[in-house]
Amino acid sequence: MTATTRKDAPVVFESGDVEVRLQDIGGDMCAAFIKFPKGTDMTPGVKGLPGDMCQCPHWGYLFSGRLKMLRKEGEEIYEAGQAFYFAPGHIPVALEDCELLDISPTAEFTKVINHVKAQMQPG
Repeated sequence: MTATTRKDAPVVFESGDVEVRLQDIGGDMCAAFIKFPKGTDMTPGVKGLPGDMCQCPHWGYLFSGRLKMLRKEGEEIYEAGQAFYFAPGHIPVALEDCELLDISPTAEFTKVINHVKAQMQPG
C-alpha cells in the first residue's frame, strides 16, 4: 500500500483554478486531491461520456465548501466535513470553493480525467 500527501501527488489536470492531483495508492485505487473554485460546473468536461455524466464511482471526504452533485434522479448537496460516495452517473458543480479527497478506481478515473482534458482543450 502506498501513502501520499497533497503536495506529493502530481497534478494530472489543471484548468483555471480547478486542480486535480492524483496518486496511485495500490489495490487498483488512487487518491485524488481536488480543488473546485465556486462556480465550477463539470458538465462540459463530461459531455460525451455515457449519459453525459461521470461513470466512475468515488469515495472521499469534503474538506471545505459545498458541492452539488447532479444526477438523473435529481441533485444532492454535500458540505464540508462530510464523507461521501458518488455513484456512477453524476456531474459535480461547486456552490462554494471546494477541496476534497477522492478515492477511486485508478483505471476508471484516469479514463474520465483524459476525457475531460480532451473536452476542455481550446478549439
